[in-house]
Formats: sequence, structure tokens, C-alpha cells
Amino acid sequence: MQPATMDPAEEPPSMLWGLDPIFCAFARMYVRDILQMTESIQVPVDDGTGVINCLCWKNDLFKEEADPTKSGGKHSDGAQGGFNPVAELALLRQAQQSRCRLEIGELLRVRGPVKTSRQQREIMASTFYKVNDPVMAVQIALMMEVPQLYRQCYDKPLQLQPNATGDSALSSLSKATNIIKEFLKQKSVTRFRPYDVQDLLQPLISSQPQTASADLEPVAGPSACQQLRQLLKEALQILQDEGVVYRKVKSQDEVYQVTAHNTDLLIAVKDVIREDSQREKYAEKGCHILHILSAVRQRHSLNVSKATLELVLKSLECNSDIVSTSDDHYTAF
Repeated sequence: MQPATMDPAEEPPSMLWGLDPIFCAFARMYVRDILQMTESIQVPVDDGTGVINCLCWKNDLFKEEADPTKSGGKHSDGAQGGFNPVAELALLRQAQQSRCRLEIGELLRVRGPVKTSRQQREIMASTFYKVNDPVMAVQIALMMEVPQLYRQCYDKPLQLQPNATGDSALSSLSKATNIIKEFLKQKSVTRFRPYDVQDLLQPLISSQPQTASADLEPVAGPSACQQLRQLLKEALQILQDEGVVYRKVKSQDEVYQVTAHNTDLLIAVKDVIREDSQREKYAEKGCHILHILSAVRQRHSLNVSKATLELVLKSLECNSDIVSTSDDHYTAF
């Protein structure tokens, strides 16, 4: 991690920091780099191989208490020869205290945000515990892993698109899918064909910058119409992958069904769950999502995807038509 001062003009806006996955992760760094890391001119940020203080507030776990097995007297004798929950709880508490009491020279693993207090940086340890490493295997593995993290992640700057701003950093494809989604929602469309939504994406093609030079001969490339059809094709594919739309029958006539507004699909899913939940095999735990998917494909359409089914199940559950009994299991009353 380079500690050099960052040019304010090169620093991305703070509202874009969340686009960097490292921003929300606990980075494994050298203490030296934490101490030398420069602070942002927008929001103070501290991030470093040296000595750094680690602050941890003690809780009730560190308080000394009398041994309940000794003060219990006759109460402890009642469980003699069997399981004594009071004594076991005391042993568990002693084990926790021994794990949390630290001695000089012990190896620790610490996690927490970096703060500046009295002009010195320190780690607010939200999690810490001892590491048993008699042959230094853990330390060697860490020192081999951290350089890789630096090369592959930390030292690589966040690459933003040239037109990315605080208002929007979406690509044309993402904008296209959002435009179609909004149209389907506002108009309560149940089904459509590609040419029904093609004109909605025309502004995205028209707004693309045209770069041409008078000194150079024109180079043949895709026309605006070809670009529009390709953008529409990719946007519809994303909507299918997300389960927002699906094709009930695949034929030359491309008709897309809108999952959220297709009452036939909702009824088919609900009927499958209600009927099969009454069977002894599914009475206790409910129907698994893969079983529901197989039944819906036989009853409604072979082209129903798992993503489409998940959206339908979520809608039915929000309306209390079905209930999820466990992970990927559903039943109906």
C-alpha cells in the first residue's frame, strides 16, 4: 500500500467509495502501512508494520466471581454423581476468561476499524482472540498471503467508467434493463414483444458520442439500428436471467410473459403447493423449490426458470398465500 499523498483531483468522490469492495472489507494489512496511510481530504480514513495500540473495552466476562461450586454447599451436593449444570457453567466461564486474558508475547488475531485518538492511530478491536501457533505456521501463512492481497487487490486503484458520476455510474445495458422494468411496472404489462419496447431504448443509442475525424476515412461499423437491436437482445436476456420475464413457448414469434403480472403462473404455483402439501410426503416440511419447479414446468411451461419461480414464491409469500417452512421449502394452508 503506497503511503504517498493522493492528489485531491485524483481522489474519487466519497459517494463512490462503496463501489470498491475493499471499502467494506476488513483488509489484512501491515501495521507499518496502517500508520503511514494518508487521510482523505473528504472524510478522515485511517488504515498499516510497526507497533499500534489495540483498544478493547472489557465487559462482565472479565469480572472475578466466587466459585459457585464452593459457595453452593448442599446445593452442589444434590447433583453429586451426575450432571451439575452450575459447575459446568462455571467451567465454561473460566475457559472463556482464560481465552480473553492476554499476556505479553501472546499471538492474537485482531479485527476492527482504525481510529485516530490524541494524534495517534489505534485499532478499535471489535473482535480479538488468541491464536495457538507453536510452530509459527499461522504467522508464516499470513506473511505469505498478505503480499498476494496487496498485489491482487489493495494496490490496484478503483477503475470507474469515464462517465461515472455521483448521480449515475450505470452502463447503457443497465439503463436499458431499468427502462424496460419501469415500463412493465407502470403499464402493468402482462406480455409483450421486442418491438413493443424497442423504441424506449432509442435515446440510449442516440446519446452515445460519435467520434470521427476529417483526416481519417470512415470505418464501417454497426449501424444505429443494429446497435439498438443488440442492446434490446442483451437487455431481454438479463431480464430472463433475473426471472422478470420468460417465454412460455419458444417460437419465431417472440412473446415475453411478465412474471409479476402473469396470473396463470401464480395460480399454477399456488395450486401445486396447496395440493402437494396435503400429501403425507410433504405434510411436515413442505414442498422443496425444485419439486415445485418440476411440477410447474409440467403444468404451465417448460421454460419457467428457477429465478422466475423464486419471484413468484416471494410474491405469494408476501400476500400470505404460502408460507416458507424452512430453506427452500414452502407449504400452503
